[in-house]
Amino acid sequence: MSEETEKPEQESTKPEEQLSDPRTPITLTYAGASQMVSGDHDGKLALFANTHRAPVQADARIKDPLTLREALSCLYEVVSSDFRYVPRDKTAYLAYMRLRKSMAGQSAWQAQQAYFEWLARNDPGAWLVLDPIVTVHPDRLLFEVFSKDEGAYAQLGVDWSAFELAGTPTYGTTNIDYSKGLFDGVQRMRSYRPTRLTIGREAVAITTEGKPPVIEKTIQVPDAWLRGFLQVQAAATLPTTVVTIAAIDLYNLLRQLRLHADLKKGGRGVRIELVPGQPPRLVLEPWEIVLESGAGPYKGRSPALIRIWGRRRLSLLRRLLPFVETVDIHLLGSGLPSFYVLRAGPITLTLGLSGFTSANWSQSVGFDQLLPRERHDELKATYAAVLKQLGEVWVGSAAALAAATKKPAKEVHAALQIACQNGQVMYDLARDVYRLRPLTDAPVDLGRLQYRSVRERIAHDLVGRGAVKIASENRIYGTGIEVTGKVTSESDRREYRPQLVLDDDGRVKSAECTCTFYRKHKLKEGPCAHLIALRVAQAQEEERRRQARGQARGTIIVETRTYARRDGEAEEVCQISLDRQRLKLRWGPRGQGLRVQSLVFNSVAEARAAYFERVDELEARGYLDGTAG
Repeated sequence: MSEETEKPEQESTKPEEQLSDPRTPITLTYAGASQMVSGDHDGKLALFANTHRAPVQADARIKDPLTLREALSCLYEVVSSDFRYVPRDKTAYLAYMRLRKSMAGQSAWQAQQAYFEWLARNDPGAWLVLDPIVTVHPDRLLFEVFSKDEGAYAQLGVDWSAFELAGTPTYGTTNIDYSKGLFDGVQRMRSYRPTRLTIGREAVAITTEGKPPVIEKTIQVPDAWLRGFLQVQAAATLPTTVVTIAAIDLYNLLRQLRLHADLKKGGRGVRIELVPGQPPRLVLEPWEIVLESGAGPYKGRSPALIRIWGRRRLSLLRRLLPFVETVDIHLLGSGLPSFYVLRAGPITLTLGLSGFTSANWSQSVGFDQLLPRERHDELKATYAAVLKQLGEVWVGSAAALAAATKKPAKEVHAALQIACQNGQVMYDLARDVYRLRPLTDAPVDLGRLQYRSVRERIAHDLVGRGAVKIASENRIYGTGIEVTGKVTSESDRREYRPQLVLDDDGRVKSAECTCTFYRKHKLKEGPCAHLIALRVAQAQEEERRRQARGQARGTIIVETRTYARRDGEAEEVCQISLDRQRLKLRWGPRGQGLRVQSLVFNSVAEARAAYFERVDELEARGYLDGTAG
């Protein structure tokens, strides 16, 4: 075999052709297996903490074991969930069944350790998730998890009023061992049986012969997963549109999804129609089922039409719904992450849905434009002052931290957002406060997490140097927008022609480029640096256009807006596109063929004036702006 054939592709000398999957090793060590210990008249939920981290301790009696049981069950469903499509394969299942037979006579610790060893050999993908992160703070106890498919983030907060504390807790952050065995033990919690919760390095003492073996596992967490965890949590710090619905509204949505299977054609999102003074409406696609909220009218100042995804993942909340009083939905915008805050007395569960799958790099890049890049040089002093203050008080609002540090509120908010992205601080959306919460015991390598890959770093460098130009944008009705770019590479002394076709929701329908990487791999190994650079440049241009809407209209020469108005069960849709001297209008009932009218004007100014005249007319007639982003 020749030397060239033995050389793996990952060893390519060109940075943009590096196909490695960088991972961060995280070691978790526990003095025993977390479990539910049942006595004759009481029970103890013993959670062993990670001995690699600073000591964290809490001991308390649970006042309402039933509600906490359902909340912890929801947490386990999130951390073990994976909604990605996986072809049916029984090989791993048969191997696992053989393992279970061989472990039949072992103790709980021995069986769990054997299971960890089997996973390391047979299913390395099972090590892609961290055990739940537990934070003990003066006001409440919090659990955090992130799903395996990078699609769902959950935060469970329990006020200390839900417990009868025995002694003073030791504040800090750690991991707990949350296995399937612990989940099964949690199901034995009952309202009539007194139950204690203990968290610590030695959560419970059990009489055994000899010292129980230490459980140790090293998790190779992909940097993309770790980055997704930090970014989705940091997204909660961005301004949102808040919608309050009743728990029964969320139940009705899940019921409709159970009754209707997803169709291959048609939308799979949820449209949220918001009109001030009217109840919020949830519209399920593609069946156009309208669910009107019973929690009262929408209290926002301006109407909105927002389309979100991830509706099947809402089933992860079903067990807690009978105890929930209200549900607050925090919306960033169409196609962007959304957050659901379920309040059940002293217990709150926050579910954050990424709004995109891990494979949809185009929407991920668009979302990145909302989050700040590293600004440590500008905010170094504010960043250090905020972390020092949180180290003393553990938790505080942005306003309180700005007052305590005597720093400008704008700088404090930016520093807190960067701290969330860096894994040092957590934002508690339910309380609107920031908490000191280091994600790992060792500092996170921010250089590796700033970009998803070497290609993305190169793409941002190309955009920053002005080497990316958008040559043309062609809107195709029913398909989306076709974007063609020109990328000049100084190292190759060549000009590349990447081209993207994005649907109305910002997802890639097709992509191609003239570079060697694309000709060699197509999209099987992800997009090339030139395609990413074009998507970044297009996202920045869209952001400039969005900001220009509320500023000088005279600067806009290319723009498309989509409006909708509901009349009972029917919905009228109108799309207006301005392309320099051309104006195109489409209108008609949603789901049917739309009528089309094309107009050509003598100048850009005349076309722009006609465009905004129709925009104002539609808004005056009660149409909602449903433009993505």
